[in-house]
Amino acid sequence: MSTATIEKQVPAVTPSTPAAPAGRRSDRKTVLVGFDLGTNKSCILAGLPGTSDVVVSKIVPSVVGYVKDGIVDGIIAGNATILFGDDALKNFLHVNLVAPLANGVITHPDAARDFFRHMRSQVDGAATTEVRAVVGVPANADDEARLNIRTCATGVFDRLLLIPEPFLAALGYRDDSRLNQPNYVDPVTNSMFIDIGGGTSDICLIQGYFPSREDQVSIAFAGDAIDQMIKDEIDRLYPGNGLSRNTIREIKEAHSYVGAIRKPTDVKVIMGGKAHALELGETIGRACNALVDRFYPSLTELITRASSDSVLQLLQNIIITGGGSQIRGIDTVLQKRLEDDGFETPKVRVAGQDYKRYVAIGALKAARAARDNQWQYVLD
Repeated sequence: MSTATIEKQVPAVTPSTPAAPAGRRSDRKTVLVGFDLGTNKSCILAGLPGTSDVVVSKIVPSVVGYVKDGIVDGIIAGNATILFGDDALKNFLHVNLVAPLANGVITHPDAARDFFRHMRSQVDGAATTEVRAVVGVPANADDEARLNIRTCATGVFDRLLLIPEPFLAALGYRDDSRLNQPNYVDPVTNSMFIDIGGGTSDICLIQGYFPSREDQVSIAFAGDAIDQMIKDEIDRLYPGNGLSRNTIREIKEAHSYVGAIRKPTDVKVIMGGKAHALELGETIGRACNALVDRFYPSLTELITRASSDSVLQLLQNIIITGGGSQIRGIDTVLQKRLEDDGFETPKVRVAGQDYKRYVAIGALKAARAARDNQWQYVLD
């Protein structure tokens, strides 16, 4: 990504940068971070300025575990009082689990701040290192949502830049090695990105600059809402099943699909210590199809907002990313629906298995391209 791309609409993404704090050392080591702060999982990539190397690459479940009072010494490794990610989930019996985000925005600031500190420690633990982070925000994130991120990042990261997640996904998905090839369609130049996460489904028109509010839509219906629909139906069909939200999510990830209802889909679960086979084909299909029904009207509305000169190329470059991109058949069903509604030769594809990292990859690219005066200081 060129610096010129970042220059176009920076005021819409980040406020004017305060003056540098007095007494700042100019010889501090600097590390650049791309941070995808997700409702269910977060990804952080880090590298040094002036290089293309990635020195840290981690995907961590977005959960904090506060160890319960009275836990016997030695139960928790190192007698830690706070656990994060997989460690927190593995010790669910001994901790109070808190998800810092819901629907893509921070809902538990204290837990979010603890989670930020943990992610910062994964990059570089030295207090003397200056860590600059580009953080993705949901499409249409309001001023309060951005302020909450800045507040939680204060004293954790040294400088911050907030950029819409769909734009970063496009930047991360872009194959820089092919930019000079005549047949390569640059997703940052003209594309539509559908980023389906845990809390929100974000749809964004990408045309080479930071998208405005009119270019993007965020819908509070995504992976978590599908989980809830499946859970509600299982509770109705099999009362007292005792299945946890994590188990429901695993069932969805293993069997999700859209399109015509598929039967039979027998799913093996453990209830009350005994194995049971549940027929969930219709339940899963109905919940996943509801996702497409929710975001499709917004997708078509954004397509009609594109200029007539660019819309044909745009229709050839509709890309689904995020966890929802792994729902079987979602690209085929969406493309068929657009064709049936008369859109000219649309082409819909999924971003691929690296979907968990694209926002963070794009964020790190943006961090490397950002000018020094574009960063906001967030020091205590």
